[in-house]
Amino acid sequence: MTTRKRSRASAKAAGTRHETSIATYLATHVDDRIERRRLSGSKDRGDLSGVRTIHGGRVVVEAKDHGGRVQVGPWLNEADTERRNDDAVAGVVVAKRRGASDPGAQIVLMTVRDLVALMTGNRPPES
Repeated sequence: MTTRKRSRASAKAAGTRHETSIATYLATHVDDRIERRRLSGSKDRGDLSGVRTIHGGRVVVEAKDHGGRVQVGPWLNEADTERRNDDAVAGVVVAKRRGASDPGAQIVLMTVRDLVALMTGNRPPES
């Protein structure tokens, strides 16, 4: 079986589609103010805006429509950098599952610290 490498343009288009589908899904099921964020340069603050905890804390969402392997460590590091850029309480990665087109069936990666922040509204300190 041969795999085709995606061009930069096709990867960017796939990423935009994934971001838009996740934003639409969350806006429909969570809060209609959630939307895809426009590019923001070197101080990236995630791919979606308007995502908040139940207590109102900002949540950074980094969406990934990857062409290959899931890169847990680097993606979580990216989400954490963007979380700090946005002064958010949590950062999560929503990664596209191959063969799953339903936005609700995609996977979410986060640290336990981010899970606690989502559940309580407060980010535990790093040890």
